[in-house]
Amino acid sequence: MKNARLSKLWDTLHSSYWFIPSVMAVLATILAFTMLMLDRTGKSIDYWWIYTGGASGARSLLEAVAGSMVSVTATAFSITIVALQLAASNFGPRLLRNFMQDTGNQFVLGTFIGTFIYCLFVLRTIRGEGDGYERFVPQLSITMGILLAIISVGVLIYFIDHASTIIQASHIIENVSDDLHKAIDRLFPQRIGHGVSDNQKQGEEVPKDFDQESRPIRANSTGYLQVIDNDELMKLAKEHNLLLRIESRPGKYITNGSSLVMVFPSEKVNKKLAKQINSAFILGRERTEQQDIGFPINQLVEIALRAISPGINDPFTAIRCIDRLAAGLSHLVQRDFPSPYRYDKNNKLRVIIAEPILFEELAYNAFNQIRQYGKSDTAVTIRLLEAIIIISTYTDNPKYQQVLRHHADMILHSCSGELSQQDCKDVQKCYDAVIQSLEDGSMIKNRYA
Repeated sequence: MKNARLSKLWDTLHSSYWFIPSVMAVLATILAFTMLMLDRTGKSIDYWWIYTGGASGARSLLEAVAGSMVSVTATAFSITIVALQLAASNFGPRLLRNFMQDTGNQFVLGTFIGTFIYCLFVLRTIRGEGDGYERFVPQLSITMGILLAIISVGVLIYFIDHASTIIQASHIIENVSDDLHKAIDRLFPQRIGHGVSDNQKQGEEVPKDFDQESRPIRANSTGYLQVIDNDELMKLAKEHNLLLRIESRPGKYITNGSSLVMVFPSEKVNKKLAKQINSAFILGRERTEQQDIGFPINQLVEIALRAISPGINDPFTAIRCIDRLAAGLSHLVQRDFPSPYRYDKNNKLRVIIAEPILFEELAYNAFNQIRQYGKSDTAVTIRLLEAIIIISTYTDNPKYQQVLRHHADMILHSCSGELSQQDCKDVQKCYDAVIQSLEDGSMIKNRYA
């Protein structure tokens, strides 16, 4: 992944509530000093939209704007905190990160804070006739303050509408689904790497004594593996003529001292190399979707499980999640999964992935828990089978079809004894449609290629 650390830094800043407001506060400060410099040129401006009042009126105006911005900012923060609490209780704490990444809320808070800071800087420069200083009423600066106040009113209206929208289940599910599709495009591009010749079997260059002669590089910290800098690992492998086997993958929890990479040959390992390899693995307190495609899938599953829990009993939200999972897996089966063997430009094996991402695992994460907890709900059970029908129309890969057939069998088996006789007939009818779709899947392959 190119610029993995920059990508991680941007993700961290994007997930914080201080970055954009801080940038906007700095811009407001620059704007205040720029406008004051224009006012100090001494040129008289006489337009109907320019403020032409006295010093006392200017002070009262800016004091009112600054005071109202403090109140509105406090209200906006309160509404935001309430939205976060609702999200954590209704959709799960893992969804909080999606709310924290909401640029709209950050922009709103930045606008209010920036307007407040602007008014403070301009207010301190206003001088009247009796103040003991030369009279100075910055007309342009005060006019800009009025304009910012009007903009803030518009932003407040937007915030009220936005705050009521982002806590809706449909909006949250759509955002997570978008993250899933973006992760698929990012991690499963249509063309991957440099490839090898057609008559070369991938992985045949692995030394037979790799396990005996390799040496582990161990983690020096604890946390969830968020990003692996694959470009840096490939660079190190080429520079030192190494073969690396990555022992974990993004999304896994890493403990201090656990093995990150096995290095072959072992005699080339030293403290400097171990430090460089460790720096290519970025750990954090929580999972992210940067290189972990299972994370957005688990988020959709968590929303669905909470929806069909006895305390909530909302199968319609669960069905929406299943629809999004079906769309994501339909997108996924059209992509080639990257090989666990990574070659350099000279077609020499350099990196091996010990735990590659498999469709079987992703399908298991998507269907298994919803099947277990929704087996007594006819609508959820039938929707799971319909999702398999949708996915099957996008692939004729025998391995994928076998996985989908397995989950259809498990769904049918789970609901037996849980549903009424008529409901079981409806589920059986949908199951038969799944089997028929899997048999006819190859006919539709070229349509979606």
